[in-house]
Amino acid sequence: MKDELDLSTRNRIMQMLKTSGELTTKDLTDQLGITGMAVRRHISILEKENLIQFTKVRIPMGRPAAVYRLTNDADDFFPKNYHAVALDLLSELEGEAGETMVNHLFDLRKTTLMKRYSDKMANKDLESKIASLSEIQNENGYMATWEKSGEHDYTLTEYNCPISRVANKYNHACSCELSLFESLLEADVSRSDCLAKGDKKCVYLIRPR
Repeated sequence: MKDELDLSTRNRIMQMLKTSGELTTKDLTDQLGITGMAVRRHISILEKENLIQFTKVRIPMGRPAAVYRLTNDADDFFPKNYHAVALDLLSELEGEAGETMVNHLFDLRKTTLMKRYSDKMANKDLESKIASLSEIQNENGYMATWEKSGEHDYTLTEYNCPISRVANKYNHACSCELSLFESLLEADVSRSDCLAKGDKKCVYLIRPR
């Protein structure tokens, strides 16, 4: 229960800074109705998580005061609705130009990603390429792992799909990802499980050509 209360208090501090812009420790103490020591403990945790930062400002009387504000990293703390915007835009495009144009858009994205990541695959053997691909997918939020599953075979598993709501409606997004993996790895890749089809993870089976 205490952990939940602590988390709730830190969430309130984040919300207060979001709406107010800048607040001192005294401002937070007065608005939260808790002790200054408790506020400083929560502030310390938020600073370590790189969610807030402070600057010293001079006040008419007394020592300079610390004024807290949100960091750039704190932007990810607050809810976003990107998937809804993306789906609305794709639906508009589909209505205007048809599904073929939507699929073409995913094909263009695949080509862009191929150009972006191809250098990371250069002069590597298959296992090293798979390790690099796993790192790339992790950086993009896919929670990816890989393992050797046979003498020459490998398995790449993704436990999260940042574009799942888009992929649920437009399956060509999944087809493009599969094609991208084949091109980057220069290997045969098949998918046995797919988050967009209701499975708990995406599983790719990789074999050398």
